[in-house]
Amino acid sequence: MSEILLLLGFFWVAAAYSSVGHGGASGYLGLWAFTAYSTQLGATLALVLNVIVAGLTFVIFRRAKHFDWKLTWPFLIFSIPLAYLGGKFAHQAHWQSLVLTLVLTYAAISLVFKPSQKTENPCAPTPFVSAMTGGSIGFVSGLVGVGGGIFLSPLMILLNWAKPHTVASLSAVFIFLNSLAGLAARPTELLQQSMEFWPLILAGVAGALLGSWFGAYQTSSRTLRVILALVLVVAAAKHLGQAVGI
Repeated sequence: MSEILLLLGFFWVAAAYSSVGHGGASGYLGLWAFTAYSTQLGATLALVLNVIVAGLTFVIFRRAKHFDWKLTWPFLIFSIPLAYLGGKFAHQAHWQSLVLTLVLTYAAISLVFKPSQKTENPCAPTPFVSAMTGGSIGFVSGLVGVGGGIFLSPLMILLNWAKPHTVASLSAVFIFLNSLAGLAARPTELLQQSMEFWPLILAGVAGALLGSWFGAYQTSSRTLRVILALVLVVAAAKHLGQAVGI
């Protein structure tokens, strides 16, 4: 893949994912597969971009008054240490990739075809349920090498725990902190090497600014659900490729 196409790919991945509060790690890893560089370096760069993109996205969604700290904090208390722990383990086996493919595909279909709710009043989970959910997703995210929003967002929307814009802002800070924990578990030399790809990082920053502004200010809840479903389909395709070894 040429450098120009790679730059454009990273830009559009960041724009699409940030519009729903995600960092885009799955998308970056998919593009990275077309390069000759190591998977370990790609995973580290993806986490670096996750931190930057999710951080910018959180700031913009918060300025748009979509953030709810009371809803957010229980998801974080176990997810961060468990994301670090997951990052210390080996990569997932093929069967795990297949399970992730099925889960993400089901979530994507449900988001698109789920009947519109007559009430606009979400029911937030208890702090205990939030903490257990965040911890489980944090550990799996550390294993896979992503921030976790790809799992948390559809779950929260399908269970009507919060409105899509609130979910996006919560996911952004969740991804930001879990990605930092994942980076802390990786060798320092990989982090240093990833900084050599600063043009890709800048492309991600530009995409994040565009996508998060669009998601926070210009889209309806229904549109966010459709975009999130498309993001999940892309992530599912990536994990299916891992499961079958392509």
